Amino acid sequence: MEVPTRRSWRARATDVVLPPRQRRSLDDLADDLDLSRGDPGSKRSAFWTMLLLSGVIATAGVLADSTATVIGAMIIAPLSTPIMGAALGIARLERTVTLHSLLTVALGVVLVVAVGASSTLTLPDTYDLAGNGQVSGRVSPGLLDLVAAIATGFAGAVGLARKDVAAVLPGVAIAISLVPPLAVVGVCLGQGRSDLALGALLLFVSNLLALVLAGTLVFAALHVGRRAEARGGRRAYAAIGGLLVVVTTVLTVNTAVAVALDVALARVRGVAEEWAAPAPQTEVTDVELVGPTLVVSIRTPDQPPDLGDLVVRLGEVGWLPPFEVVVETTQGRRLPAGEIGAG
Repeated sequence: MEVPTRRSWRARATDVVLPPRQRRSLDDLADDLDLSRGDPGSKRSAFWTMLLLSGVIATAGVLADSTATVIGAMIIAPLSTPIMGAALGIARLERTVTLHSLLTVALGVVLVVAVGASSTLTLPDTYDLAGNGQVSGRVSPGLLDLVAAIATGFAGAVGLARKDVAAVLPGVAIAISLVPPLAVVGVCLGQGRSDLALGALLLFVSNLLALVLAGTLVFAALHVGRRAEARGGRRAYAAIGGLLVVVTTVLTVNTAVAVALDVALARVRGVAEEWAAPAPQTEVTDVELVGPTLVVSIRTPDQPPDLGDLVVRLGEVGWLPPFEVVVETTQGRRLPAGEIGAG
């Protein structure tokens, strides 16, 4: 009597996530993800046309601070195709496909950033970049963004690898932010805010690495490549893992800084509320950091309390870095209060 072979937990888990009957073939995946396969002229024409249009739509949505418009750009953006093509190339240990896909991604990045940067030529000098929600939401990524990107990457890779869940791909396109951060990079560069541009670029890179890592693992599980133990495969996984560690470290630091900043702003708000309390019908409505300026927004029917007293109180906190303090009233006045420094 033949004893059935005991299958590894990895093989059993793969069959649960990717049932054999629902797995797409290697040819199907390659036809979809490799832009140099089949009819490359038509594929590239469609890719660059849709990427240009999605870049224009994303930039318009960012400048207009329109979430609906930005979502539209996410849905039609084709940038995930060469990214997943690179993941498939890594899983199959096909250097040519991998490099060609990554080159396409790099050129696509340049195109979208250029669209975003050129759009700023039409902006007035008074345009409030820091007050734009589409910008501020993409220039300070944290660990939660990376976790979401990795989960989204796995969802996208599984959606591509299975025949029965392709309907999830539009949702994946919305969840993984690729073109909008690049539009933000271009807009910020065009406005001379390289610090904000770097934050948006970090968000894009973390999403890119998450997609490549998730796609490579899922496609390798399909046994579409050579032996997983091959030296080239180990080097590719090590390279992706190393880059992901670097990005994770940066995002961890960024998250820690963001948490510290939230704590600091909470302390500042408490001090500001104590400063405003003696004035009749005066209250602090918001405290935010806009670049090197600390903006304290208040609601008051008359003149605000003594601004010098606010600066003195904030200076007594003792651990705040140098900031220029501005008090903004409900009448639209911005009143410079002075500068505080580390105590």
